Amino acid sequence: MIKLSLRVAALASTAAIALCAWLPAHAATAQEQLHAFVSAVTAATGSFTQATSGGQQSQPRPPQSGTFSFQRPGRFKWSVQKPYEQLIVSDGKQVYQYDPDLAQVTVRKVDQAIGTSPAAILFGSGSLEQSFDVSALPAKDGLEWLRAKPRTTDAGFSRVDIGFKDNQPARIELLDAFGQTTRVDLSNIVPNPRISAQDFQFTPPKGVDVVNM
Repeated sequence: MIKLSLRVAALASTAAIALCAWLPAHAATAQEQLHAFVSAVTAATGSFTQATSGGQQSQPRPPQSGTFSFQRPGRFKWSVQKPYEQLIVSDGKQVYQYDPDLAQVTVRKVDQAIGTSPAAILFGSGSLEQSFDVSALPAKDGLEWLRAKPRTTDAGFSRVDIGFKDNQPARIELLDAFGQTTRVDLSNIVPNPRISAQDFQFTPPKGVDVVNM
């Protein structure tokens, strides 16, 4: 359950970060706007709401909300504040998942935690098309969409749809390998703020269990 939680949160945060960008007004398609992000944005902060539905879960999970930040390459922070606290932090080498209720910290290498997810490109450098089949989707809900499907079968998700409105990020819908859809809505986005690398350092609190994966 912890591993799945980390993967879902990491994927959702990754998709969110993909959208947290300064997007040029002349960009005609969502794919062009995504490329603009990779080349122009080195950091961002913002807020999110997240909900997961579908699949074989016995009952719907309560919606989550919180804040996020990132600094390329490889640093990010995904902080769930409601309905319970959870923190996922990457310093570029290690990814830490801290669950206060469980008094536990899970530690993984960035490659193990993120793998072939969009983070492999969006936190570093590279071409989206190297790892994903990217296509345009019809407009819906007042948004313009693109879809990215991983080329490998071990990504942990089937596809991620990214929606834009007025050249701003609006929504991410991620379908995982268990048939569950995670929807993330973004707000209060600040592109390229001044962020210190120290903001992405994490020291496990005293008295908690540290599990190295």
